[in-house]
Amino acid sequence: MTQQPQAQPVLELSGVAKHFGSVQALRGVDLRLFAGEVHALMGQNGAGKSTLIKVLTGVYQADQGEMRLLGRSIRAASPVDAQHLGISTVYQEVNLCANLSVAENIFAGRYPRKGARGAWAIDWARMHAEAAALLARLNLDIDVTQTLSSYSVAVQQMVAIARGLSISAKVLILDEPTSSLDDEEVERLFGVLRQLRDQGLAILFVTHFLDQVYALCDRITVLRNGELVGEYPAAELGHSALIAAMVGRDMVAGLAPVSSAQADATAQAPAVLTVTGLARRGQVKPMDLTLHRGEVVGLGGLLGSGRTELARLLFGLDRSDAGAMTLQGDTVRMDSPATAIKLGLGLCPEDRKAEGIIAELSVRENIALALQARQGLWPFISMAQQVAMAEHYVKALGIKTASIDTPMGQLSGGNQQKAVLARWLATKPCLLILDEPTRGIDIAAKQEIMNEILTLARDGMAVLFISSEMEEVVRVSDRIVVMRDRAKVGELPGGSADHAVYAMIAGQA
Repeated sequence: MTQQPQAQPVLELSGVAKHFGSVQALRGVDLRLFAGEVHALMGQNGAGKSTLIKVLTGVYQADQGEMRLLGRSIRAASPVDAQHLGISTVYQEVNLCANLSVAENIFAGRYPRKGARGAWAIDWARMHAEAAALLARLNLDIDVTQTLSSYSVAVQQMVAIARGLSISAKVLILDEPTSSLDDEEVERLFGVLRQLRDQGLAILFVTHFLDQVYALCDRITVLRNGELVGEYPAAELGHSALIAAMVGRDMVAGLAPVSSAQADATAQAPAVLTVTGLARRGQVKPMDLTLHRGEVVGLGGLLGSGRTELARLLFGLDRSDAGAMTLQGDTVRMDSPATAIKLGLGLCPEDRKAEGIIAELSVRENIALALQARQGLWPFISMAQQVAMAEHYVKALGIKTASIDTPMGQLSGGNQQKAVLARWLATKPCLLILDEPTRGIDIAAKQEIMNEILTLARDGMAVLFISSEMEEVVRVSDRIVVMRDRAKVGELPGGSADHAVYAMIAGQA
């Protein structure tokens, strides 16, 4: 049973501010963590959650504000300092050494020793016994002498938590700990967290999965644009109110999901892509989706809903565990991006700098990449063909560059995005997947790209459009597929208001 918050918080932040140059990442943020509770930290991408965690753990130093541990003012000068104070963090990506044993990972840097003054040799027997005891506290019985890589991601998460507990943690911070776990593994982890909570540990839980917040957490703190929106008892803040706090607007009841009759009426064009029961363990739950020729289908959902994971499955960046896929009437298996490109798919990825462009290559070379990949090593696209193709798309999309031979890294973000779009248009895809195509670009470039998307659809291309900007999704989409917690929860017709999408995410529609 959840313990009631005590009069004095275990950890308290008051008026925390942090800026990076002219960017104010945090402004006057307060946070209270009590013993015997799981406290959710919520907010959209860019809300300041990661920055706040880094201040808590000594990665960043706050510019203003105070941090108190059990009433005593503290300042974590580094992550090691934070651990010594009793603040332990388990990150989304397990930050352990896969080639070491489970026990070595738990006690890395703090190996128990034996011999004169305890300095001569590692006390392996003691380390193995203490590691097993820590894992037993988490209801986990495994061979601690085996390498960490021999165990599943879920077990590795438990080992990371055990490492945190081994330093006598007073506060445990979990940053997206369930992002790679399936439902059964999530419930097992939650059982452990409830047990630790009941033993008096203060737990800060960061997640994008709304259902998990209400299944586990006692209180919720919401951040938006680096500022504190409020602190709420979870039982008193419903789904819709939480979303409203995160996105900064009130919600009204949404439209009813599209009916089968409406779907039939708007699906006259041939189907380009049909997926049935498509799924990947820990990433996307079984999902049905159809995209028609000349149709823009928007994916509506909060960060962490599974939008990008679905795009990666469709393009073969990740392999599905279940489901069937039909492309223009033929059953296909998207086992790699090369297969996807040959079959006529294109993907503008979410992170264009890391996954979309090759900054050292010229605009011309970047545009030619996908078409060359589709054709294979031979025939090679001649210089004359590359020049003609690049000049055509630079003019057609209004790409601002001194020359088609300018290195891609020298272009603005908006022009880089246009060049990535040009790369895929050169392959004449039957389906173009756009994952956050307007992120980080100016308003004018954003509008130009949105107009180009609509033009592509009018010319017969199927487009799957993903954006965190819900206004963009509803403005360009003929249909909106709504996702929550890695699953499709419904569809809305084109023309729906953005609050209708939020309402469906919250389970109202």
